[in-house]
Formats: sequence, structure tokens, C-alpha cells
Amino acid sequence: MNCKVISINNQKGGVAKSTTAVNLAIGLAKQGEKVCVVDFDPQGSATQLLGFVPDELEFTIVDRMRDYLGDIDSGLENGILRHAEGIDLIPANIDLSNFEVELINAMNRENLLRGVLGNIRPLYNYILIDTLPSLGVLSINALTACDSVIIPVQTHQLPAKGLEQLLSSIYKVKRQLNPSIEIEGILYTLVTKTKMAQKVMDSVNFAYGNHYHIFESTIPYSIKAVEAGSEGKSIYAFQKDNAVSKAYENLVMEVQNGREKARFDTIKDAER
Repeated sequence: MNCKVISINNQKGGVAKSTTAVNLAIGLAKQGEKVCVVDFDPQGSATQLLGFVPDELEFTIVDRMRDYLGDIDSGLENGILRHAEGIDLIPANIDLSNFEVELINAMNRENLLRGVLGNIRPLYNYILIDTLPSLGVLSINALTACDSVIIPVQTHQLPAKGLEQLLSSIYKVKRQLNPSIEIEGILYTLVTKTKMAQKVMDSVNFAYGNHYHIFESTIPYSIKAVEAGSEGKSIYAFQKDNAVSKAYENLVMEVQNGREKARFDTIKDAER
């Protein structure tokens, strides 16, 4: 199975990374894709959004990484949780924060997550990594492990400086650790019908639109998305006709179409 690993990154919190990871994953599963979400945030946000209690879990992403460091076979499916809406989850909790400190002295520490995911890639069409809001060693692990990055940008304030820092980190990883990493696109989230939101989008379009893909799909702000997460459901299951569910359905199509176009372009290049 040809698997694509997508990391959802922004060092700023509150930009709907976890909501995007969960709803994009379930949207892809609704289209027949086999999908796993890797919660790589010590807050366990994606884990909670999918209805699991982080502090009650016996096996998390930390255990898989410790096993990998110790050359212990975790088993392909050990600790992978199944969600009722058709996706898998490798959960996280606060133990990941403590483990980040342990990684300081670990050999080849930037490649740890890539090694862990290498074992399960054959099981899936997509693996989505929900990252923590930082640019530390865990985020570098996510960037090293992925094929592409989705950058959620919330439209409440101008993100110029933070976006530059993130792009700089991505290209540093590309030069030194993961030459094949690409930017999947910039995704506007928590969009409101305000002048400020339009100003942010116009500013980002002007600064980056000629260099990076900006998704046509924009994710509107909606309290329904928050309520859905509190019940451990996707926005599709909670309220399928909500504007947010329609927006994520459109994003799913863009992600799938972008992958198909990349595959077609590769075939054309190979035939030349």
C-alpha cells in the first residue's frame, strides 16, 4: 500500500491543528482510504477529540518510540486504537512531554518517529501527524517523518513572523534531514466574515501565494466543531450539513486530487 504521511504543523497554538487532523482523517476514511492519526502532542488533543481519555491509556506513541529505541518489537498493531468512524489512532498524553527531555541524549533523535512509522506505513494510505505548538525536537521529528506539511493559519491576527519561522524550519529539515519533504499547502482556519480575516488572507496570499499552494477550502469558525469534539465525534457525524463539514469535505477532495496529480506527474516524468 502506497502511504502518504502528512504532518500538520504550526508552532502557534489555537489554529485548529487537531480539529483538522481528525476531520481530514475521517473525511479521507469516508472516501475509502485507510487512515491513521498519530497524536504527537503531549496535550493529547487529537486523542481527546476522538473520545479517548489520554491519562487512562496504557500504551501511547511514547511506548512505541521507547520500544524502537530499545530494538523491541511493538507489534504492528499494538496500542493502535480504533475509532467508530473508521480511522485508527496512535494516542498521546503528557508522557510525551517527559519523553522529549529524554530525547536530548538519544542517538539519531530526529529520525525516531520516522523509524516508528516505517513499520506501520504498509497498513495505510494516509498517516496524519498532529503536532504540538512548538519548533522543538518533537516537531522536527514530525517534519523528518512526513512526506508533506499542511500549515493551518487562523485568521484572527497576521501570522507573518510565525509563518516565516515555520517555513525556515521546514527548509532546514529539507536540507539536512528529509530532502523529499514538501509543503502540501497553507490552510485558512477559524475563518470569520470580518475585515480582519480578509486582511489576513489577502496578506498571506500576497506574500506566499506565488510560492506555495494555498488551499481553496477555508475552514469557517463554528461552535459546532467544538461541540463535536467534546462528544468524541467528527463534524460529519455530529452535524453533516454544517458549513465546517462541507469545508472539510472539500479539503479532502483537494488533498486526494493533489496526490493524484503528483502521481500523474511522476509517471509523465518517468516516461520522458
